Amino acid sequence: MGRSTIGRGRLERMRADAVARAESAASVLAELVHDRQGSNDDDEHDPEGVTLSSEWSRLSALSDAAADEVRRFDEALSRWDAGTYGVCVRCGAPIPAGRLEARPFAELCVACAEKLGR
Repeated sequence: MGRSTIGRGRLERMRADAVARAESAASVLAELVHDRQGSNDDDEHDPEGVTLSSEWSRLSALSDAAADEVRRFDEALSRWDAGTYGVCVRCGAPIPAGRLEARPFAELCVACAEKLGR
């Protein structure tokens, strides 16, 4: 089972990295909003800079992706605590260690992931 190659401590560190990315994106997004409050600049027409809306979209996407990653690590840690980490939730087969190295929050074995297109 993949549990021997990925330890709980490593999952926790990877989760902490995702939390830091989410907080960083949220912080930069908050700074952007603060800096732009009260400004009447119309940066949508600035040919030399990134538009406010595109930067907002980029930061929102980064924040959302990091938050989703945190959620996935939380689920992986719950499976670890339940003793089911490294076991496919669909068929019960062991998830190969290589898959867990590449996707530490994987909940499907390779065969099930391929069937479901994940």
